[in-house]
Amino acid sequence: MQHNYEYVSDGVLDAIGNTPLIRLNRFLANPRIDPRIELYAKLEAANPGGSAKDRPARFMLEEALRRGDLCSDSTVIESSSGNMGIGLAQACRFHGLKFICVVDPRAQQQNLDIIKALGAEVVMVTEPLGGDFLAARIAKVCELLEHNVNSFWPNQYANADNPRSHHEGTIREIDEALQGNFDVLFVATSSTGTAQGCRDYLRQRGRDVRVVAVDAEGSVLFGGSAGPRHIPGLGAGKEPKLAMGQLFDDVNRVSDLDCVVGCRRAALREAMLVGGSAGGVLMTVSRMQDELAGKRCVAILHDSGTRYLQTVFNDQWVQESLGCDAGTLRRLAESDDYFAERRCQR
Repeated sequence: MQHNYEYVSDGVLDAIGNTPLIRLNRFLANPRIDPRIELYAKLEAANPGGSAKDRPARFMLEEALRRGDLCSDSTVIESSSGNMGIGLAQACRFHGLKFICVVDPRAQQQNLDIIKALGAEVVMVTEPLGGDFLAARIAKVCELLEHNVNSFWPNQYANADNPRSHHEGTIREIDEALQGNFDVLFVATSSTGTAQGCRDYLRQRGRDVRVVAVDAEGSVLFGGSAGPRHIPGLGAGKEPKLAMGQLFDDVNRVSDLDCVVGCRRAALREAMLVGGSAGGVLMTVSRMQDELAGKRCVAILHDSGTRYLQTVFNDQWVQESLGCDAGTLRRLAESDDYFAERRCQR
């Protein structure tokens, strides 16, 4: 038997990147739109740690090691709602580094179990600071940095290596796969690292691509007002340093229910389990489809729905958290006029 070693990775971190770009032919099934929108999804769940956060987790650590900011006997400490914690736990275990991940009660147990399985310590903050759990997590990180000698904070919320990882990876892969021929890019925002890296790459290469930042209702990003949010990894209750002053071609906000419906619709129509923010990104494309006719669009899907089985894909959780019963949810997921129905309900 002949072996093709072209795709053999040298260790698990070398398998990060080169994720699939998939054409979605059914998600936007709407006969009123002619010509059809060409929609592609960048499937970041295919990274070995299961999300787009694998890229900055690896890049921030390896750049810090290269610069000498991080040593082999250092303790890495970071705040995370889930995916960055998993990405850093994986990268730290690979490099033999101790890792402490600071989380809050909204973190899903499955993600915490993955972080622990990779050898990291999990520290839970139980009370918000000034009404915000992110502020409480960062305060705990600062406390731990003081009490752990030779510790290092990657600080995904301010570290320029975060967007650089997507500049060098995510968007470059999309651009090369489509030979620069696409019109609109949709990307979820939290730290804004992914969106920044993608936008800067496109501008530097003179690509005439509209970058749509997808944010959560209840997020303070882009001048928004703080409010309740149930979908992790989308929006922010406190504006990260990295996000300050950032401008994109469009900012579109989605509700928690929009995200859930998008996830359910992707499962029904495309046989894909996508994560909460990915559902919101896809529903943003759906909401804008009247103005996207004839366009080639790309949606970056940050993680997999397998990490949301107890929330987004759990009818009881949706009913209790969002007040939407299973029958209504099923009808909304199957409807081509979801946003019209939601306007009527309001």
